[in-house]
Amino acid sequence: MKLLIVEDDIDFAETLARAMKKRGASVELAHNAAGALAIAEHFAPSHAIVDLKLPGESGLKVVAALTERWPGIAIVVLTGFASIATAVEAVRLGARHYLAKPANADEILAALQRDQPDAALEVSSEPLTVARLEWEHIQKVLGEHDGNISATARALKMHRRTLQRKLDKHPPKPE
Repeated sequence: MKLLIVEDDIDFAETLARAMKKRGASVELAHNAAGALAIAEHFAPSHAIVDLKLPGESGLKVVAALTERWPGIAIVVLTGFASIATAVEAVRLGARHYLAKPANADEILAALQRDQPDAALEVSSEPLTVARLEWEHIQKVLGEHDGNISATARALKMHRRTLQRKLDKHPPKPE
């Protein structure tokens, strides 16, 4: 397995790289989108772990670029800001799976190696809370505006600083 890890949290990236090397992977690290694509050109990864929130650009752009260049690449998107909209978009762009942080190396490796969706996942019978619905809607509109906070705030008819404060908070629990 030739694994590219794209993660802006340097400590987490290095810890994850060590764990994946112990599991037999050849690993390269990048901490932003431009670095990831440059490394990928000479490394030609078979697998990638991409953080959704990278400095400057969304990890979704990295997913799109990697799958365009290497159509068979297995990608897992990791994020601390999970939302339904970004999960759907990540999979639509070619990611194999989408995991919310914190995820351990074994969970990530299992997701990278799984090539079929898991139909046995439990579906909640509870509707989303209003706070979670708001978070999901903000994430959807943010994705539609390529991560541009000012454009998203205008579309939501919300002050930009208010939107930034909402985005800096952890997403509400889905239940």
